[in-house]
Amino acid sequence: MKKWLMVAIFLLLSACSSTGDATSGTEESPKMNDQEQEESEAEEKEGEAEEKDKAEKKKKKDDESQEDKEKAPGTEYVLQEDWSFAPAGEGESKVALLTIDDAPDEYALEMAKKLKDKKAPAIFFVNGHFLNTEEEKNTLKKIHDLGFPIGNHTETHTSLQDLTEEEQYEQIVGVSDKIEEIIGKRPDFFRAPFGQNTEYSEQLVKEEGMLLMNWTYGYDWNEEYTDASSLADIMVNTPLLRDGANLLMHDREWTNKALNDIISGLREKGYTLLDPARIKRP
Repeated sequence: MKKWLMVAIFLLLSACSSTGDATSGTEESPKMNDQEQEESEAEEKEGEAEEKDKAEKKKKKDDESQEDKEKAPGTEYVLQEDWSFAPAGEGESKVALLTIDDAPDEYALEMAKKLKDKKAPAIFFVNGHFLNTEEEKNTLKKIHDLGFPIGNHTETHTSLQDLTEEEQYEQIVGVSDKIEEIIGKRPDFFRAPFGQNTEYSEQLVKEEGMLLMNWTYGYDWNEEYTDASSLADIMVNTPLLRDGANLLMHDREWTNKALNDIISGLREKGYTLLDPARIKRP
């Protein structure tokens, strides 16, 4: 009897031990699955983060590639007799320079901000009669602080050919003095009103250390191009657009509205916008 009882107890203890092991195994298995799932989710999230990071880097690189191309150091550009630009030695020839005359009137600062947003370099040629009030002077300073070089476009936009040498001196040097007082730097570029120079003005500009510059084409003073769509179309699709083009625009409402389309259109045609810092000066 005792022997039978001992056998029964032994069998009962063995059964309990087996049940405990089975229970333990059943409880441990889900824990392992949860851990594996967590690891899998972590790897998936890490992969998504890497892909997102790659996409963001690619977008940043694409956004900056045009600016890097346009501001790459090394190549100098020389002003040609027809007022276009060509690389000195080897360099990209398919470039175009943007210039804005008659600044800072009503829209120059807004135009400068648009150019800055699109990483498009340009020269702003200013008239002295737009620099008489503190507000106007502050506007010019803001344009310069955005990174745009300031050019001399005379005091009153009068044809130099109608003036005495003394009057021409005041028209040119007087404005350079104003510009230096406002931005702390004399202008590197000069453009005569209507593109009309004299022997005296050419010599004076040279003595002042400025590069005398006209343009290859412009349209925004013609009545048929005083709306944004027609102006943007002709500025980009004119047969006058060629390598080294020197584009003349003005501080005008319709030019301001057309500016983004002009920039995009030129770039879509494969033109690099020329950084004025790369223009060879006297």
